[in-house]
Amino acid sequence: MPHRKLIARLQAVAALSEQDQARLARMPYKLKTLGNGELVVRQGDRPTHSTVVMSGFLARQRVISDRNQISSFYIPGDMPDLHTLHLPVMDHELCSVGDSTVASVPHAFLKELMNDSPAITQAFWRETLIHAALYREWVENLGSREALGRIAHLLCELAGRLELVGALDNDSSFRLPLTQQNVADACGLSVVHVNRTLQELRRQGLIEWQNHVVQLRNRTALEDVAEFNRDYLHALELARSPVLSVTATMPAAAARHQQIRPQTSRDQAD
Repeated sequence: MPHRKLIARLQAVAALSEQDQARLARMPYKLKTLGNGELVVRQGDRPTHSTVVMSGFLARQRVISDRNQISSFYIPGDMPDLHTLHLPVMDHELCSVGDSTVASVPHAFLKELMNDSPAITQAFWRETLIHAALYREWVENLGSREALGRIAHLLCELAGRLELVGALDNDSSFRLPLTQQNVADACGLSVVHVNRTLQELRRQGLIEWQNHVVQLRNRTALEDVAEFNRDYLHALELARSPVLSVTATMPAAAARHQQIRPQTSRDQAD
């Protein structure tokens, strides 16, 4: 259910009351399953819905001077195009990295939701500001760090964000369907340079990356290499793994409502 993923994410950055969680549980949605490289929205589109990532990863990307540049990755619970509520024209693409599932939520519902709940409005606003902070960190990562630090920082960020929604296993491993080309596009490097840098991270005993699973063998040392400071994630300390408690804390009325929620697989957003 998309509201579970969304509540888990918002609980990591803003406290939500049971009433607000019940409001989110009533969201209408359509589900769509995407294969690797399929687009959610294209540059120039005028979306009437916003996207909630249910599973997998999305990339924000744009072709610049014949090179694909990835400027962010999105994980379960993220709403990568929430800004289209106020900025109607997409200036980039959203693309699935590996297989993913997304939920499409009408703008009309989200606007009504924010009119009814100042707290949800503030949570969405805070989430938008956090994504702006992530973007600033990406710019600084590309502009100031060498290849080893860039890739280490990317892995540390993804681990930290996945941890907040309960998707980091044993504090050290997570599924990551990125190719070396994806990493190159995100870090402004060649594929050859990415390959050499990953080999160096392995040689130093910092990571293992096999079969789309990354293991942080020495997370503290990797964060030192990356000069990683998680403060820019702006997470609430009380919400280390909020996804695990969403069902338990969901109001009874919302839980009953979700049991009768219709779902449609592979529907296109209107």
